[in-house]
Order: sequence, then structure tokens, then C-alpha cells
Amino acid sequence: MRRVESLIPGEHLTPQVGGGTDLMMIRPYRPGDDVRHIDWNVTARMSEPHVRVHVGERALTCWLVLDVSASMSFGTADRRKADVAEGVALAVGHVATRRGNRLGVLAFGGGEPRVLKPRQGRLGLLGLLSELRREPGGDGAGGTSVGAAVTSVAALARNRGLVVVVSDFRGGADWEGPLRSLRGRHGVMAVEIRDPREQQLTPMGDIWVMDPETGRQVPVNTSRRKVRERFAAAAAAEREQVAASLRRAGADHVVLSTEGDWLREFAHHLRRGEAAVRAGSPSRAAVVARLHGEGTVAAPGVPGAPHHHPDGAA
Repeated sequence: MRRVESLIPGEHLTPQVGGGTDLMMIRPYRPGDDVRHIDWNVTARMSEPHVRVHVGERALTCWLVLDVSASMSFGTADRRKADVAEGVALAVGHVATRRGNRLGVLAFGGGEPRVLKPRQGRLGLLGLLSELRREPGGDGAGGTSVGAAVTSVAALARNRGLVVVVSDFRGGADWEGPLRSLRGRHGVMAVEIRDPREQQLTPMGDIWVMDPETGRQVPVNTSRRKVRERFAAAAAAEREQVAASLRRAGADHVVLSTEGDWLREFAHHLRRGEAAVRAGSPSRAAVVARLHGEGTVAAPGVPGAPHHHPDGAA
């Protein structure tokens, strides 16, 4: 849990001023201001009443879009793709239900999507656990539409927040447009799960390769080197196309494998940056722009000088 706590850094800024703990500015007192917000040190130095203006804070609503289709049951290394998805879901769920934050779940694949409305604390986590206990869809249940799931969560997520999509992103490429539209309002993190055997074939003679979602089977002679090379090249090109689509959509993309320590890679990615979370909240500059014109931001003892926040924002 210590390795994944960086997913939610703490404060989630709103476009309005409010009762938060983050100081935005100190300005002259106006009739109607709450006298409890008067900064007496500045008032004594400026010989004029000044009040402290804070940035409002809100609880973060996180939506977990979880792929539970038949293709997620595939796994040839240390675990199945569904096992990695379950671990990521639990890590996000533990963090996203703390400090009053709310967690909603949309599970899709192999039937009608199942939706758990956002709930706080223990209730949100228990709802996630009950969804993870469901058995995945059987082989041949039909193709998975990530685009339809993203469109559904865009209609459900009314408040600005964070959307985490956990999937192998296989099947129809119908999700780039809906994901780009979703990214315009929310922070989006795309967690792609892979298995080594999906990227390259092992020489073991004639085998049958099956698509678990459609049930289609194709015979392949894996003893031929050219066949293995063509398969590896096509698989790499297809995954690069997925990565390029996620970049164009503006999603924060992380790739996890069924081989090795997926949690170490996930935590390392979260430590490298918090782009998805920060994108889900308006920047400090946006708040300053909205507050522009409300009055001079004064520093103690220097009339008309800007008051500098420790973060460097004025």
C-alpha cells in the first residue's frame, strides 16, 4: 500500500475558493467577508484589515472500468491477466476509498456491463470485492467493446474525477474517440495488461490458436521460423498502434505483464508522475486566473507585493 499511495496525492482542487487548507492569496478586507479569515499579522503590518483566501477542496470520485472478458483469463507466465487486473483493482480501490473519496466500478465483457455506483470508504471497497469474485465470461461469448464501456462511464461520471481503465485492449479499436472525449473532462489512466505468449510464439509444432471471445480457431505451425517472426512483428505493430492511440487520446498509459513483479512496475509508474490525477483537477494556474481581479495579493509588510506560496504560485 505504501508503494501505491502516490496514486492519490491528497488534495483535489476545485475551480472555486472555499474552506480548504491551501492558501491562495491575502487581499484587503471587504464588507461581507468572514471576520474569522482575517490575517491579524498582515493587518497589523499593513494598518488595514486583510483576509486569507483559500482554495476549496473536494473529494475525488474515481471510476474503475474493469475488463472481465474471456481474453483476460489467458495466462502462460506467473499468473493470468485477470489476476493482474484484480491486483490493480484492489490497489486502486484501497487508495480511492480513503479520506472521503468515492469509488465506482463498471465491469464489462461477456454480457451486459455491470455498474456499481460510487460509494465511500468500506462500502465502495466491498462493492469492488464482490465484483471481483464474479466468474469471467466463457469462451465464445462475443467480442469486447472498450469504446462502449468508456462511453457508458462518461455518461455516469458527472463530476470531474479520475477514470482508470484496466484491460488488455484487444478486439475492435473503437475506443480512441470516446477515450479522447472522456479525457477532456476527467483524468484518465489506461492500464494495459499483456502476456508474453501474446507477443511471440514458442516452437512446439502444430497448434490451434483460439480467440477466446469469438471462439474462432486457426491452425498454426510454430516450428517454422518465418511464421514466428511474422507473428512477433504483427503483434508488436498491433501493440504499438494501441500505444499510439492512447497517446493521441491523452491517457496516462502503463503496461503490466503477467510475468515478473507487476506491482513494482505499477508503483514505479505512479512515482514517475501523477499526470492522470492532476489532470482530473484544475491546475493552480486555472484557480489563479479565475480569482484574477478580486484584489491585490499582498505580502506581509510590502504594500502591493505578491504573496508567494511555498509551491511557487503567487
